[in-house]
Amino acid sequence: MFVPRVPNGLARAAVRFKPASFAGTFVALLLAAAIVSACGILLETGLRASVPAERYAKAPVVVAADQKAHLTIGRGEGRADVGALVPDTARLPESLVGKAASAPGAATAIGDVGYPVRHDGTPLTAHGWASTALTGTRLLTGEAPRTGEVVVPTGTGGRIGDTIVLDTPVGAKKFRIAGTTAADATVRFDDHEAVRLSGHPGRIDAIAVLAAPGTTPRALADQVRASIGNTAGARIHTGDGRGGVEDPNLAGAEELLMGLGGSFGGIATMVAVFTAAGTVALSVGQRGREFAMLRAIGATPGQLRRTIATESLLIAPLAGLLGCLPGTALAHWWFGQLRDKGAIPEAVGLHVSGLPMAAAIAATMLTALGAGYFASRRPARIKPGLALAQSAVEQPPFGWIRTPLGVAALVGGIVLAGIAGANSGEDAANAALGVVMLFMLAVGLLGPLIARICAAAIGLPLRGAGAAGSLAAANSRANSRRLASAITPIVLAMAFASTLVFMQTSQERVVAHQQRDAITADHIVTAPAGLASDATDRAADIPGVSTAVGLIRTSVLVPVGSGDERMLQSSPAQGVIGTGDALTKVQDLDVRSGSLGALRPGTVAIDTTLADSADRRTGDRLTLRLPDGTEASPKIVAVYGRGQGTSLVTLPAADLRSRVTAPYASELLVRSTPDAVRELAALGTVTDASGHAAAQDRDREFSAWANTVMASVLGGFAAVAAANTLVMTVLDRRRELTMLRLVGSTRRQVLGMIRWEALLVTVAGAGLGTAIALATLNPMMRGLTGESPYIPPMLYGTFVAATVVLGLAAALIPARAALRDPAARP
Repeated sequence: MFVPRVPNGLARAAVRFKPASFAGTFVALLLAAAIVSACGILLETGLRASVPAERYAKAPVVVAADQKAHLTIGRGEGRADVGALVPDTARLPESLVGKAASAPGAATAIGDVGYPVRHDGTPLTAHGWASTALTGTRLLTGEAPRTGEVVVPTGTGGRIGDTIVLDTPVGAKKFRIAGTTAADATVRFDDHEAVRLSGHPGRIDAIAVLAAPGTTPRALADQVRASIGNTAGARIHTGDGRGGVEDPNLAGAEELLMGLGGSFGGIATMVAVFTAAGTVALSVGQRGREFAMLRAIGATPGQLRRTIATESLLIAPLAGLLGCLPGTALAHWWFGQLRDKGAIPEAVGLHVSGLPMAAAIAATMLTALGAGYFASRRPARIKPGLALAQSAVEQPPFGWIRTPLGVAALVGGIVLAGIAGANSGEDAANAALGVVMLFMLAVGLLGPLIARICAAAIGLPLRGAGAAGSLAAANSRANSRRLASAITPIVLAMAFASTLVFMQTSQERVVAHQQRDAITADHIVTAPAGLASDATDRAADIPGVSTAVGLIRTSVLVPVGSGDERMLQSSPAQGVIGTGDALTKVQDLDVRSGSLGALRPGTVAIDTTLADSADRRTGDRLTLRLPDGTEASPKIVAVYGRGQGTSLVTLPAADLRSRVTAPYASELLVRSTPDAVRELAALGTVTDASGHAAAQDRDREFSAWANTVMASVLGGFAAVAAANTLVMTVLDRRRELTMLRLVGSTRRQVLGMIRWEALLVTVAGAGLGTAIALATLNPMMRGLTGESPYIPPMLYGTFVAATVVLGLAAALIPARAALRDPAARP
């Protein structure tokens, strides 16, 4: 029977009777599908994330401010809007409550505010009395509060008519107890007084609109929208959108999930598809003699291509489908860890649908088909009479398409690395991200050429390692394409894992050093819910205290970058309760220009890395968005060098108090004698500089964990792919190993050759991966921290050792199995 006339039958027969030939391809495609499906599930969850409304469940329409600050970049048709979540809460004018209440179909509108207050150190939440219509709270005793009165939960202490002192955002105030409610850790003021005491008078968190009988939520939303008009920043929410107004953490969780599934997922998918394509191409290339035989007996180029395409269609869908199972498990584990660590609200659930799985299966199929097509071009083009002869000859390392593209990617990476090194701040960091991608693309396209260069360079010392080393050097040089297929995944694993992990170690080292050098206070006083509003003044009055400075910790948004790369960067900020001169006595910020003594309302001091990113100097105006999104342009009075360990932005507390929900100092820096510690302990927990640094280190654990997980996912995939490729190459060389045994090589010499080849592959891959990581980390870290990257020797040694052990195991285990075959014995 003329087999080439039935290519589908030939493909089925190949898969059925030679399954081992397709095992490596199947594993690579399965792993690729797992990565794609896991990232797709996280991305879809971020896009669909929602929480059910609880507080606003009775209000079909909720009006809230846009919780994003916006920056317009570009001009004309190229104009684009860049948004970033505000660090605190953007609020609405109180005057909108009347407009919303006047909308046709609205029964009433409630201006809602919520903020922390304290009673004898116990944290409570304050709301206006009208919000009880939303929660159903009822009085147990007394009556609704009026100006100067408060309704408290039972157990707070005091009876109706008694006076109670509450520490509010505008300071400690006395109130008459007007009534009591069930114990719910909430105090309620008169509505107008609740807004005044919030610290941002005339501004409210949201407007809850109750519907008149017979009015649908959609109709009410349209009427409220028309009544409010074009008020800047007002957004109408219905359905589950109301839950997002209640839980401000939802927006951050959405960004986190979309970042993992989108940004990281895009890189991971590219690496997975790229690696899987290389494995498919290797599998097709290993069957060169089989395809040459088919060409020799009359198979047409089209028949060969259809045969390879059919094989891909037989393997890829099953591999993609099975790969979705570990991908879904990975997504569940990852999502659960994020929720356990508080990065995602408990009410948000993982959304698993068929869309990410369909995308994963489609990606594996397209990868297999594309890689198979390009790999089949050479055997399909060869003339039948030359097919068998050329199949026995190693293909040249150059290609008319991949070589020029690879050279272009290499040159682009070098140029971009130079640009990143010449720039500073965020521009350098952004450019560095493109460096790793271009270099990785160059490695993939120029793999055979790079492998031949590595074989020539490393092969020289191998020739001095005896017969086994000489065999390894000759084999590696003669089979550069086979060598390249094994080196590329190792480069991927080393480059990405090193970049992610050593970026974190570099930042942690800079932060730790700057924290140690910046804190000059004798004692630091902290409290879990923040210190009392008068803690700084009380500390200053304690005998033995020479300086007391309170710090309000928050973040601001600063435009950084240049041109179309501009963005709003969230930068840690500290609000100083005290003078700039007093701050210099408890913090050594390493001032490079200007003076902290000039710090007063309307001014700001910033870190040198932020100054470079924003292209600002002392005396300039820094346009920024305060924590609630309000735009401000304070004058820069100082630029300092230790912002990584403290805060990138330093402002007077007076400029922040009305822009944050909780304007309480999170820490108090004190210069004092040891005798003052006992009285300071009455204000909160007292630690020294080292204890404070340890607490700050725990706050960065999540970032370190996230980077480690991403490095493990991507590096682990690439490592398994590398091992899979090495196993495939060794098993494909059974005839070669048998031939070496038949011509007199000992089993020890053959295994030695395999060992030296594996060492060549792993060392070359680790070296190239390290070089790419350094080319990325150097400009990135200089832009982000102003210092060179820090690579812990032990950690790097562990990476290299793991790579070498993995390579040796993946090569020697199948080689030993092949040599145990009776046919391999002389």
